[in-house]
Amino acid sequence: MIPKRVSHFQTFHPSSLDNQRYSRRRFLYSSSMAAGTILFGAPFIARGQSLNEKLNIGMIGVNGKGNDNLRGLSSENIVALCDVDGNSLDKAAAQHPKARTYRDFRKLLEQKDLDAVVVTIPDHCHAVASSAAIKLGRHVYCEKPLTHSVYEARQLTLAARAHKVATQMGNSGHSSEALRQAVEWVQAGVVGAIREVHCWSNRPIWPQGISRPAETPPVPKHIDWDLWIGPAPMRPFHPAYHPFNWRGWWDFGTGALGDMGCHIIDAAFWALDLGAPSAVEAESSGVNEETAPKWSIVRYQFPARGARPAVRLTWHDGGKLPPTELTELPAGQKLSDNGTLFIGEKGKLLFERGRPLRLVSQPKDFQPPPKVISRSIGHYAEWIAACKGGPPAGSNFNHAGPLTEMVLLGNVALRAGRRIEWDAEKLRVSNLPEAARFVRREYRTGWAL
Repeated sequence: MIPKRVSHFQTFHPSSLDNQRYSRRRFLYSSSMAAGTILFGAPFIARGQSLNEKLNIGMIGVNGKGNDNLRGLSSENIVALCDVDGNSLDKAAAQHPKARTYRDFRKLLEQKDLDAVVVTIPDHCHAVASSAAIKLGRHVYCEKPLTHSVYEARQLTLAARAHKVATQMGNSGHSSEALRQAVEWVQAGVVGAIREVHCWSNRPIWPQGISRPAETPPVPKHIDWDLWIGPAPMRPFHPAYHPFNWRGWWDFGTGALGDMGCHIIDAAFWALDLGAPSAVEAESSGVNEETAPKWSIVRYQFPARGARPAVRLTWHDGGKLPPTELTELPAGQKLSDNGTLFIGEKGKLLFERGRPLRLVSQPKDFQPPPKVISRSIGHYAEWIAACKGGPPAGSNFNHAGPLTEMVLLGNVALRAGRRIEWDAEKLRVSNLPEAARFVRREYRTGWAL
């Protein structure tokens, strides 16, 4: 459900160093309220209205998706840019010549006029950068998956609550009309009680199931390799890691499941209020100590939740798909590259990215249920509003943190090589203590949460 409207300032007690930033944020919120731009009880700013003052935002990572985020937030003041790749940093600086530039995000966070930061760097650095920003009272937008490990996801969730900052994870589909419609149909009982869900993706579209390269080419002059490695164990530079294929390497990325799970599993997680699984098991090909597998099938078991029955959710990637007999598609029709199939007592609901929501066998007299979830003005706009004192964004860390925990537990099962039983309260694999290293990793000296 959409989180209730709360003020981010009611219980925030800034230190003496943060008084100026705190006062500025209160002004942003109070002035917008005076102008009538915040709709009381609604999860967004009224369309067509503008707030009296813009946020000062620092961008941590400006290449690829970082550049997309930079464009998406250009309505605000971009006052700081950071990237370990000098070429990417120079391109962004040319677009925002007034912004200060940094190679080390720890230095960027020292800039006194920052209200918020956007973290768009490899997964292994998400938590370190976001945690440091949160502890300084800065609002945070962080790309998906929220973190590199299950432990980090829990810590960021707790830190955001403690410091009363506005947060949003970059699973932009959470703000879409399509996902809201899927949640409404499931919660309205269109296909009855649901005990089985299948999710799939065409990822990986980068190498996985491979060994570490033996070559040690020189580090390009425009890359600060020590900063790129960050909290991960040091290893020689290789183009197999930067700028894109880091996603498949366990030290840096979270594989196909981590990369796409926070997008695709989100509908089921929200609609069915899944929470934490009780057990996870996986099968795969090519998984090793270095990289995620070439393909995987991960089965999550969720206990009953109040009146909702227990659920088994199965993830498929690398070309694997739900069994054909489950989809019941007409001859000649195929599933899209990414999607979710809900299997209920009364029917099946197919939610595919880029296609209309549909019942597998739709009755002639079917009428869609009413729209009961507030619609979004956009993923970035939700976060901007929250930063200025409005309601929490839809994928704030109270939602994104548990979702990321759930998704990344699949990687714990993949790496452990056997079924794991999960104790969510104690954050541990109860039947396999040696799997703890996949739940919480060690950090290189000089880097920590």
